[in-house]
Amino acid sequence: MTVRLRHIVRATVILAALLAAMAQAPAEANSRIKDIADFEGVRDNQLVGYGLIVGLNGTGDTLNNSPFTKQSLIGMLERLGINVRNDTLKTANVAAVMVTATLPPFSRHGTRLDVTVSALGDAKSLMGGSLLVTPLIGADGEVYAVAQGSAASNSFSAQGAAATVTKGTPTSARIPNGAIVEREIGFEMAELSEMRLSLRNPDFTTANRVAGAINAYLGGKGVAKAFDPATVAMTIPEDKRGNIVALLTDIEQLRVVPDQIARVVVDQSSGVIVMGENVRISTVAIAQGNLTIRVTETPQVSQPGAFSTGGTTATVARSDIQIDEQADRKLAILSQGVSLQELVNGLNALGVGPRDMISILQAIKASGALQAEIEVM
Repeated sequence: MTVRLRHIVRATVILAALLAAMAQAPAEANSRIKDIADFEGVRDNQLVGYGLIVGLNGTGDTLNNSPFTKQSLIGMLERLGINVRNDTLKTANVAAVMVTATLPPFSRHGTRLDVTVSALGDAKSLMGGSLLVTPLIGADGEVYAVAQGSAASNSFSAQGAAATVTKGTPTSARIPNGAIVEREIGFEMAELSEMRLSLRNPDFTTANRVAGAINAYLGGKGVAKAFDPATVAMTIPEDKRGNIVALLTDIEQLRVVPDQIARVVVDQSSGVIVMGENVRISTVAIAQGNLTIRVTETPQVSQPGAFSTGGTTATVARSDIQIDEQADRKLAILSQGVSLQELVNGLNALGVGPRDMISILQAIKASGALQAEIEVM
């Protein structure tokens, strides 16, 4: 066998393998259950607190304009044994802030959390300040973490006599690992006999497909059931209850094809239009054009000739009127059942901009030819 023939045979084998792989590939994109659903009980919790940041270089709250900062400062000093209630405070190095953090699921004692601090008063910048001990409470009013540390921010503000330069938001900063978890949220996964999955985009078809994928993996028809478009309940098999983590790891890797309704999302303020692939149009004719009349006034001054005794200077009006009927815009016909790509191509052929396209889509929907839901933001 010659070298050239050997190369031809090898290229033929590679092409056949590629064609076989393409034939076996699914026609629709599938997603992992992990990416479209959450396991009930495995969730974050929001924490919030109120505290003081000290050490600011004159960029803190004005105490006369921020009474809550003044009261908090007096209360803090009194707890430290310093009585300043009858004195006049004029410091500008203190700022009252709201402290927020997210408590991840299964956080244990001593776990570190990142926190965000945001100014409440008229502080100009939090850069360089230090947050004092601040309890962080949950929605039930219990303290779950305590925050303290130096605020870090890459924002700044510089002001001169005639100009001001500001980068980012100087009144907001972060404290990496600035909070320590003091209370755990009780949730014993190993004792569960049933686990619920919550779909992030509720849909009857998607919920049924998720239940079918779980049943096919566990080898039973009644193991998982779709209760509603957003919830799939799964019974933990007896032989899996000792190792639920391994079971959920396998289940969240199962792949399904999420379904979605035909929807057109319109943002009128920015002119953004987002359309799903299932949007269909019945037979409809579209014509788009605007009558534009432009009137330009260019007055001219008329003066008498040289050495004239009877002439006067006068202003003579000069008007230029232009009419644009956009006669080049033609009527376009979209056949029944056109796809998203054909709809966009047809509207672009008319020279339609995003804002005019919004009006056209709303008119098509009003005529009953748009087989989709329009959501205006």
